Amino acid sequence: MIGGTTGLVLRFYILGFLAILGAVATLAATIGEPGWLLLLAFALVLLGVGVHDLVQTKHAILRNYPVIGHMRFMMEEIRPELQQYFIERNYDGRPFDRNTRSLVYLHAKGLKDEHPFGTERDVYRVGYEHLVHSAAPVPVLAEPPRVRVGGPDCTQPYDLALLNVSAMSFGSLSANAIEALNRGAAQGGFAHDTGEGAISPHHRHGGDLIWEIGSGYFGCRTADGGFDEEQFAEKAADPQVKMVLLKISQGAKPGLGGVLPGAKVSEAIASTRGVPVGRTVISPPYHRVYETPRELVRFIGRMRELAGGKPTGIKLCVGSRADVLAICKAMVEEGIAPDFITVDGSEGGTGAAPLVYQDHVGMPLTDALAVVHQSLVGVGLRDRVRIGASGKVATGKDVVTRLIQGADFTNAARAMMLALGCIQAQTCHTNTCPVGVATQDPKRARALAVPDKTQRVAAFQHGTVQQAMQVLASMGLSSFEDLRPRMLRRRVDHTTTLGYDELYEQLEPGQLLREPPASWVTDWCRADPDRFTP
Repeated sequence: MIGGTTGLVLRFYILGFLAILGAVATLAATIGEPGWLLLLAFALVLLGVGVHDLVQTKHAILRNYPVIGHMRFMMEEIRPELQQYFIERNYDGRPFDRNTRSLVYLHAKGLKDEHPFGTERDVYRVGYEHLVHSAAPVPVLAEPPRVRVGGPDCTQPYDLALLNVSAMSFGSLSANAIEALNRGAAQGGFAHDTGEGAISPHHRHGGDLIWEIGSGYFGCRTADGGFDEEQFAEKAADPQVKMVLLKISQGAKPGLGGVLPGAKVSEAIASTRGVPVGRTVISPPYHRVYETPRELVRFIGRMRELAGGKPTGIKLCVGSRADVLAICKAMVEEGIAPDFITVDGSEGGTGAAPLVYQDHVGMPLTDALAVVHQSLVGVGLRDRVRIGASGKVATGKDVVTRLIQGADFTNAARAMMLALGCIQAQTCHTNTCPVGVATQDPKRARALAVPDKTQRVAAFQHGTVQQAMQVLASMGLSSFEDLRPRMLRRRVDHTTTLGYDELYEQLEPGQLLREPPASWVTDWCRADPDRFTP
């Protein structure tokens, strides 16, 4: 029984409907039978919707505002588009502002990235950063430099580009997107990280691969979900695989595993990952192959042996300095070190992750790079371990900034997606990507034309590295190895800017082994190579 306010609204609603019927009857004589039948049908639909809204109990707003309450849900549905296209300013959109997105699109199309009238940013805002240019710029480098990756235990070192495709799995991205990325990498001479979803047929188009292994061990997985050494060795021997990487954690969701629902495990994905078709697959938040820092570095050494001496690394989002120092202590004591460490900032991207993890778990890239770089310097291992930076690298300035902060090379994921045509719709987790990048729907994926997007991926990487080289020349430098922390400055209040050499303590090689500075003593003492300390 309907009573109270709802009953009153229902009575008024019925009276309104009767009034509409009267209007329909009046109009019938004027507009003829087809017209009034359409009006009558429309009125019946409104009546049905209104009655349903009044009696349903799921949405309070519809009970009080039948029919017109649906406008609220319609506006909520298109809110992201309204925000992006009509409200946000050129420099305040997230995760990438419009100026940055436009710059990526221009580089991908091979166009000049010129902008009129001057900066729109508040250069006096606390946190604003600028690079120190020289009064005597030098000519731009003729060729982009490459970074040699491979320590003393590596027998097949690899020369890596300054900017590469970061980890994005087949399954998160469409087959066409993966193919275009790999073809672009082949054309532009840079590397393509497979993501933890393993090496698919769509990666097989000539681009150099960094094979990433996650806690699900996809592509080298035993029947019970463990690590299969024989499968790993066989696939790592492939000439297209140039480096191998153990993923400890991901920036956008560190310490969190993943679930691939059985409905998404198609034959193609099952074959690539080595799992049963149609069965839900769980990637745990932890690894089976290690529990302690010492076991981790030993496993890295074993991976390098199985990979035939190819560069072997780890990827992590930094949680604490003590964790990093514990791994460094294990490296020193075991005499084993990775050839490279990819540092994933907490601002990194993901296909899907809880908002709390994206917003509040993990260390941002700037701080994380300082921790990893200085820790390796402090234990005397920085010269044999290369560092990669991953997290919102989209411009030449980003490349230069991350190298100053401690990296040797950079990786980009979402910027590469933008080069593929991504419009930052942020529907990656819904399988409804409007441009065919982050979807497994074949009808949507076909919108992504591989030949065109291949050119754009290669052009974006080339344009971004060229921009980094131009910035380097403006700083009066002829080598990226000459970049120093003092050359990047941050405004810390309205009258003071400090260089990164002042913001972050700079250690001497081996200093932690001799006499740790006072600011490092607590973390150095907590760091235990035989356990990760919470």
